Amino acid sequence: MKRLINLAPSRGGRWLLGLLPFLLLAMLYLSLSNARLAENPNDRLLPTPSTMASSFYHLATAENVRTGEVVLWNDTFASLERILIGVGISALIGLVVGIVSGGIPIIRAKLSPLVTVASLIPPMAILPILFIAFGTGEAAKIALIVIGVTPFLIRDLQGHALRLPDEQLIKAQTLGASSWQVLLRVLLPQLTPRLLNATRLALGTAWLFLIAAEAIAAQEGLGYRIFLVRRYLSMDVILPYVAWITLLAFLLDQLLAWISRLAFPWYHTGEGDKS
Repeated sequence: MKRLINLAPSRGGRWLLGLLPFLLLAMLYLSLSNARLAENPNDRLLPTPSTMASSFYHLATAENVRTGEVVLWNDTFASLERILIGVGISALIGLVVGIVSGGIPIIRAKLSPLVTVASLIPPMAILPILFIAFGTGEAAKIALIVIGVTPFLIRDLQGHALRLPDEQLIKAQTLGASSWQVLLRVLLPQLTPRLLNATRLALGTAWLFLIAAEAIAAQEGLGYRIFLVRRYLSMDVILPYVAWITLLAFLLDQLLAWISRLAFPWYHTGEGDKS
């Protein structure tokens, strides 16, 4: 008899087991929604799926009478632009600083304490400072994402650089490589796929900072829309928007995973047996 730790489901079994929690949550929601609506047909806390679908369809198709723009797509494009710019800047800074700090001990001794302290500062606590420094425009929202995500990426890449076998660095220097050649030809190729994985892990945090910034100071965006309609208890809008944000985050995560597997197949060797 196989031990539980050695039992692995088939590909089809993994799909079924993965769908099971979602089915249970859907059934729980439907039962609670039906119970509340049976007591009060005007209850707005747990709307029916048909009500949420109708509201979402209206937001995705109807034009705003004032601006002529479709609300859902306008909010989506605004939020995606902010998060892509913020995460892109964070990834670039994280890669450069992570490689240099992880490969050069003198620079690591100077930067590592600063990065550690910066990673411990709650980014939401300095949001008022960002609004004062950058105003309530796009710069403050992007800066919040950069400040919140970059220290994590730097520390992750620096730690990964320090875990690389010393033999690789010694062999490169024995063959005549300079310090910068070691960074570019040994560390960079190995840290780039790690950066993609770390960025995937940081996406959830980046969305959190974005939604919070949009809720406080924005005229468009997914977070702005959620906090705008909350005063009316419009759960038929809030819940679909939350599901839409989750879908967008999932697609971005899968896009980064696809890029990583395509560009660095050697990094993912052996994953198929464990997934």
